[in-house]
Amino acid sequence: MLVITLVSYVGAKFHRPKIIGAGVLLMGIGTLLMASPHFLMGRYKYGTAATHTNDAGNFTVISTCSSDSQETLQQPYSECQIIEAESSLLWVVVLLGNAMRGIGEASIVPLGMSFIDDYARPENSAFYIGCLNTLRGIGPIFGFILGSLCANLYVDFDLVNQESVTITPQDSRWVGAWWLGFVVSGLLTLLAAFPFWFLPRALPENSQTSELDHPSEQHKTTPSLTEIIKDFAPTFKRLLTNKIYILYLAYSIVAFNDFAIVATYTPKYLEQQFGQSASKANFLIGVTCIPAVALGIFLSGLMMKRFKWGLLASARVNLFTGVTMLLLAVPFFALSCENLDVAGVTVPYQGSTEVQGVISDVLPSCNADCGCPDLQWDPVCGENGVTYISPCHAGCNSTQGAGWNKTFHDCRCIQSWGLSVGNSSAVLGQCSRDPNCNQMIYVFLGVQSLVLFVYSLGAVPFLTFSMRIVDPEMKALSVGVLLLSIRVLGGIPAPIYFGGLIDTTCLKWGQRKSCGRGACRIYDNETFRFLFQGMTIGLRVLACSVLWIATIEIKRKSAEQ
Repeated sequence: MLVITLVSYVGAKFHRPKIIGAGVLLMGIGTLLMASPHFLMGRYKYGTAATHTNDAGNFTVISTCSSDSQETLQQPYSECQIIEAESSLLWVVVLLGNAMRGIGEASIVPLGMSFIDDYARPENSAFYIGCLNTLRGIGPIFGFILGSLCANLYVDFDLVNQESVTITPQDSRWVGAWWLGFVVSGLLTLLAAFPFWFLPRALPENSQTSELDHPSEQHKTTPSLTEIIKDFAPTFKRLLTNKIYILYLAYSIVAFNDFAIVATYTPKYLEQQFGQSASKANFLIGVTCIPAVALGIFLSGLMMKRFKWGLLASARVNLFTGVTMLLLAVPFFALSCENLDVAGVTVPYQGSTEVQGVISDVLPSCNADCGCPDLQWDPVCGENGVTYISPCHAGCNSTQGAGWNKTFHDCRCIQSWGLSVGNSSAVLGQCSRDPNCNQMIYVFLGVQSLVLFVYSLGAVPFLTFSMRIVDPEMKALSVGVLLLSIRVLGGIPAPIYFGGLIDTTCLKWGQRKSCGRGACRIYDNETFRFLFQGMTIGLRVLACSVLWIATIEIKRKSAEQ
């Protein structure tokens, strides 16, 4: 954000491929830096009724209602009052690494697109940009698949025995190997940096036409830094007084708010609405939605080349795809699964008359004398098909077995459903969802892929738009200002304000070791769905409205000329 406008303007005056190469190298270093906290901090610890892992090994934590286990049960939760200092400053390392990635990335799109547009024949420019962005669309396929593989590995798989891990990827306490993806992508990025250093400053189509097509490039001299800085202010002013460009900028900011929300929270949406693990959610997005985007972008470039769309046609294509995507998104309101049945959270305990969302407000007689910690989350599935927050909250009095084979018996809250003593046991983990829920997600992904495909058909007209509504010497700057604006006003605030809205739908919060509020364990599916879909559709309506005004302005200007 801090350098993108400067790099876009100044970099266009120098050797663009080498500047891009330096940026990609910086991206690789920053990406590797983001993975470093894993190697600097201790192991991840989670509280569980089966085993609790500490630095010395594994020790059993009995989380039942029996009176002789309460002293052991309470210990992991009372520790939080004396280890508040355990909160780490290693997030600063992640921030620094991500900033380095951003600085490096700042050169790639504005300088790369302007470089292609300068040295390709006019009839081929849009097609080449379409091919480039198709490859950019294919990249996330591998990213989501890699993310899926990493999320399915326990975060400390390189340090602990996997058999000692008693939670699954479906458990909200699960943390996958988040760091591994940064290591792999960082190394690949470093390798990708070197070819740029061997590209020439000018890239004519062939030697016979180079002097005719770009005579100035053969004898071009680099302007002084003083001249570049002196020209920046008037050039920037000309750009911001371009009415059509400002409308295009406003449309891009609104559309990117929508994109940032969808890109950031769709995996969480699939997890919560359809009961999928983070690993499977990433995999399904990678193999369904991303190919649809890549195909749409490629066809967009072909159509741009075939029909030679101008400014007005490009704006109309974007408006058409935006409206179509808006209409196709309406069925999403009906595609979801019911909330998981969690006693005291989404369904009442048997005989309870009121559920207020947090277990401390609903403690029925079956576990009232158990002293269960309010913020504990160690779910078990009862034989009645209901999930309980912990064996203690299920009123279980005894255990058998160890690790994943541990079962809990004589559970009074399960008996209150009318089950006999012999059928009142529970096992580790949440209960399974309705089998129909697994089918619903594929319908959702099918519609989502269609929506993204239609929207991507307007991608190349959208990208070339910013370079066609300004003077040729301002191409890179216009793209740079565009990227700066959508990140400042879209990429940064959208995940924050929408994340805050999602938090309002939480039904059960976890607890940090520092005694603060931790991660949300379960959400209200219906409220989450209406917030997610309502917000994205509202932004799309606003984006289409701005684009419609821009289309009218382009048509009026074309008529005047």
